Amino acid sequence: MDPYKRFEQYEGEKCWQAHIADQNFVDDLKNSGLDIKEVTNIKISDFNFEYVSREDQESCLEVKEFIEHHEWLGKLPNRPTHRFVARYKGRLAGTVIMATPNTFSFLLGKEYKDKEKLISRGACISWSPKNLASWLIMQSINYMVKNTEFRYFTAYSDPEAKELGTIYQACNFHYLGQTSGTSYQYLDPEFPEKGWFSDREFRKKSKYLNYAVAIGLDKQTWKSWQKKYSPDWDLVPPEIKTKIKAEEQRYRKSCMQRAVPAKHKYVYILGATKSETKELLKKFAKNSPNKQGLPYPKERGK
Repeated sequence: MDPYKRFEQYEGEKCWQAHIADQNFVDDLKNSGLDIKEVTNIKISDFNFEYVSREDQESCLEVKEFIEHHEWLGKLPNRPTHRFVARYKGRLAGTVIMATPNTFSFLLGKEYKDKEKLISRGACISWSPKNLASWLIMQSINYMVKNTEFRYFTAYSDPEAKELGTIYQACNFHYLGQTSGTSYQYLDPEFPEKGWFSDREFRKKSKYLNYAVAIGLDKQTWKSWQKKYSPDWDLVPPEIKTKIKAEEQRYRKSCMQRAVPAKHKYVYILGATKSETKELLKKFAKNSPNKQGLPYPKERGK
């Protein structure tokens, strides 16, 4: 199925990644050089967990190609920061990619927003054991808590892919409801290979640079007005800001648009010690009282 048509066309009973695993099994097994008897008896303890440094360009490319082939969205997220893999005898069998959230959740209060990390992409090879995905997610979270300052990990499940978040449920994530994500997605007809994207794409740093060039502004001048991820509008002259915003709207109107259902959202909270975890959960209860004890969704579909 065309990766950019499947969003509207997929009507299977399983979630899309389970569906594509069924389709890919014969080829995946052949490409692995393994036989059916061996993969039937693989255990989680047979896999190696690895953190992939961004400096390891070869492994990062391997992760990128794996996501493009096996994952629902078929592309890397914006602002990926941490990559993790599971390998069986050196073979890549699963990956998790974490990223900076497009929008912070403030689930533990604004003062804890910098402790959030988004579990943005993940996929496993079709011949891997059923529980590899949940094992890999928890290994990744434990690594982050041990080696970084991040303490809570949000994740989304997409109803268009018939996803419920079954893996997150198996890992005892807190369910946050089905109210997340954009209401519309867009497709640039000049670059359809880039796929559908949310309206945040129009406000990316690289896009603002394109708008600036389109209105005849010097690149270096515009770059001097930018912060890490966005323009510093206090530095931008009002007349330039008006032109930039007009160019943003022009580009938006040039793109195709489609309505999309809200996504399921989950969070896992973990401290470096039991006492820290307990304290973080108290902050979660205090700052997000309407997100406590929500029942897991059970029905697939839009």
